[in-house]
Amino acid sequence: MAKVPMTTPLVEMDGDEMTRIIWALIKEKLLEPFIDLKTEYFDLGLEHRDETDDAVTVEAAEAIKRLGVGVKCATITPNAQRVEEYGLKEMWKSPNGTIRAILDGTVFRTPITVAGIEPTVRCWKRPITIARHAYGDVYRNAELRVDEPGTVELVYKKASGAEERVTVFEFSGPGVVQGMHNLDASIESFARSCFTYALDLKQDLWFATKDTISKTYDHRFKDIFQAIFDAEFAERFEAAGIEYFYTLIDDAVARVMRAEGGFIWACKNYDGDVMSDMVSSAAGSLAMMTSVLVSPDGYFEYEAAHGTVQRHYYKHLAGEETSTNSVATIFAWSGALRKRGELDGNEALREFANALERATLETIEAGEMTGDLARITTLPDPVTLSTSAFIDAVAATLAKKLA
Repeated sequence: MAKVPMTTPLVEMDGDEMTRIIWALIKEKLLEPFIDLKTEYFDLGLEHRDETDDAVTVEAAEAIKRLGVGVKCATITPNAQRVEEYGLKEMWKSPNGTIRAILDGTVFRTPITVAGIEPTVRCWKRPITIARHAYGDVYRNAELRVDEPGTVELVYKKASGAEERVTVFEFSGPGVVQGMHNLDASIESFARSCFTYALDLKQDLWFATKDTISKTYDHRFKDIFQAIFDAEFAERFEAAGIEYFYTLIDDAVARVMRAEGGFIWACKNYDGDVMSDMVSSAAGSLAMMTSVLVSPDGYFEYEAAHGTVQRHYYKHLAGEETSTNSVATIFAWSGALRKRGELDGNEALREFANALERATLETIEAGEMTGDLARITTLPDPVTLSTSAFIDAVAATLAKKLA
């Protein structure tokens, strides 16, 4: 069988720990036997990021700007423990945060639904898509350890020479403080991305912050969303028969737990990070969720929404068998390949991406799955497969489909 051709490379960003193992297996067994895979490779493993002073992360983001589509493996965002474990020069920032800051845009995350894996929230009938702002907030913060009594202020020195000050807190003893920022331009692109995506899917759009407490920061998000909706999207939403509404984040959580699904929930950066994990976990597994960063400039970055599966990696290093779910990482590759095919007019590549996803889901529906799904499936007598055996099973299903 002739391999599916590719004309333009993808930006490939390798990662860390167990997901790095899975990444190599997917390429070896699900991609390279069937397509003429072309990528520009960047190693975003923690050791190489440390070696390059994290310059490799910036290089990868710039490559996405040049080529249009990237696919990323899960990576470690180091804490103090990781700095010691890996002997790092410093506590490097989240590579996802760095890439999102460079590309801007919005991260859309949607659970991967499959027969036999039922949501733990009984009323959910359709997937809920989380639209996560991809810039600013805690991911671009500045932090300070306060070690003695004193006053912390925010100081805004304007280019005109004027200055504004506001007292953050009068410390009577040790503590911590952080400053966050955002940009009107980024919030505007976030809003437009969300409204456009809702029109594409013909689904209602919810947006939630905490403007009753954050009367300047969060309220700015609320005001920009409403202004753009009124000026550019209200009539289009009405014609499409869909709705946009704003509510407080705590009210949104309560509504979500009573809803049937089938809508887009737009969240600020941190809220989207947390709520996408909640939605994916309640829908079945953290490894069953697609994630794509959509930039207003037409760049796309696909990734799994979960972490590096550290616990399984340590078992793997000890020579123990693991049963790690690779579905989200497979779908990151299929999403990137489909988009590459769309941008290049390569219908064969699009069809391959669709076939890869169908083969993955049909393997699970046939009762062959990893341990996380086997524990919760409603299918009778599921077969629990190891990490590599599940990918082998998907490869066998895919080969039959393509034949």
